[in-house]
Amino acid sequence: MLDNGHQTDLLISDGPNFFRIQVKTVEAKGEERKLENRWKDSHVDLVIAFARNSNWGYAMPAFSVNERRLNFDGHQRFEQNKNSFLKAFHKLEV
Repeated sequence: MLDNGHQTDLLISDGPNFFRIQVKTVEAKGEERKLENRWKDSHVDLVIAFARNSNWGYAMPAFSVNERRLNFDGHQRFEQNKNSFLKAFHKLEV
């Protein structure tokens, strides 16, 4: 499901829980790159960032500060394949 009014790109469920997800793409210029918070004052639970010109990404809880490094403690790196993504997603503390 999509919900543009609440800055939510995806709404997913793992069964009993629903998660609002914001999806971002970034240039793969390094994993210390900062991601700008563009979902402030919304109800987004998770942010998924995909490297546009590489095969990795990060799954992270939505944060309230203006920006944060992709490789910040608690963010989960994944390779762009199903198993790696699911493993990273399930490690998140939401």
